[in-house]
Amino acid sequence: MPLYEYVILNADGTEGETFEVLQRISDPPLKKHPETHQKVRRIMSSPSVKKPYRGGKITGDTSNKNLEKLGFTKYQKSKTGTYEKVLGSGPDLIKRDAE
Repeated sequence: MPLYEYVILNADGTEGETFEVLQRISDPPLKKHPETHQKVRRIMSSPSVKKPYRGGKITGDTSNKNLEKLGFTKYQKSKTGTYEKVLGSGPDLIKRDAE
């Protein structure tokens, strides 16, 4: 269900505070505030659409220099199955405990 944004219409014709309401797409727009019963108008706002990760290329600067500048720690998996620190702070080696 989408989250719609509304603005309260004051008696003098000015716009008051805004609020959000979760409604079905098929629901008609509100004409009054659900609690105060003041007149309202639905306003257009940009949608918040999350795009799923599809395994494509990661964009942005992920170079070691930039990651370290931003405070990240990076590990790489070695041939022995352990993870060795490449940059940043933290333990030099991470390995799985024996099961």
